[in-house]
Amino acid sequence: MKAIVYKSTGSWYIVKNAEDLSKVYNARLKGAFKIDGISSTNPIAVGDEVEIEREYDSDDTAMITAIHKRKNYVNRQSPKSQHHYHIIASNLDQSLLIATLREPRTSEGFIDRFLVGCEAFHVPAIIIFNKTDLYKQKELDKLEEVRGIYEAIGYRVLAMSLEKNEGVNEVIGLLKDKVTLVSGHSGVGKSSFINHVFPERKNLRTQEVSGWSGKGMHTTTFAEMMDIADGGKIIDTPGIREFGIVDVTKEELSHYFPEMRRVLNNCQFNNCVHINEPGCAVKEAVNNNEISVNRYASYLTILDSIKVRPYR
Repeated sequence: MKAIVYKSTGSWYIVKNAEDLSKVYNARLKGAFKIDGISSTNPIAVGDEVEIEREYDSDDTAMITAIHKRKNYVNRQSPKSQHHYHIIASNLDQSLLIATLREPRTSEGFIDRFLVGCEAFHVPAIIIFNKTDLYKQKELDKLEEVRGIYEAIGYRVLAMSLEKNEGVNEVIGLLKDKVTLVSGHSGVGKSSFINHVFPERKNLRTQEVSGWSGKGMHTTTFAEMMDIADGGKIIDTPGIREFGIVDVTKEELSHYFPEMRRVLNNCQFNNCVHINEPGCAVKEAVNNNEISVNRYASYLTILDSIKVRPYR
């Protein structure tokens, strides 16, 4: 039968019957399927559509026998190897990146890396700045600056305060009837937001920001998908400290910056990577303030981090 993967715990998966989500199974892979042409560290990801066979001696365990073609997915560099990637989730309608400008501050570089990962696999991304109740004038000014940069290139940017319940309903409204990946650094309020969407989930842990480092501490261990009562699904992910770009070459990178993509055809050279080449339309747009200097700086940082062509 066809099933949907809701949670991965390493070697076992929680799946639901695609035709009847009330039927839940603990499933594992066939041994040979694990290594059959799959280069990621996790051959099955949350959101995958799979074929399962129920085990004859059990009503609630099954074997995953095949995986359906993915509509899309978001991946990141494997923490264990720079030459492998880890699929965070698949078959997404959109991604929600929760960020903050205080306690802990989310860097624009991290945001840009996440957006590149979404652009590379055609996953629409929305940026949510949380903890606005903590913002002083400096952060409020920065919020407007950052909002202007990202909205100008086509991204939706919203602000909310879970503490004061401001802007939260607007964000929840984005989830209706969609499969949404919710991600962000640990400590930005991701788990608190999911608790707000699913108040019955008392066991979903939240954790304070680590005082000594200003960075959040990990709370979620494995990605997990949850059904929203009014329609839609949320995929909760572990808090991400870094977002390593994979499966993107130096020549391809600028294609995943929407504002650069618009002018690429005007570059003098087809293989231009927009550093020192003559006749570069991207550098001209930066000099004319048509492309944000901050975004261009992020581009150069990411470009420098791409050392070799990743495995495909």
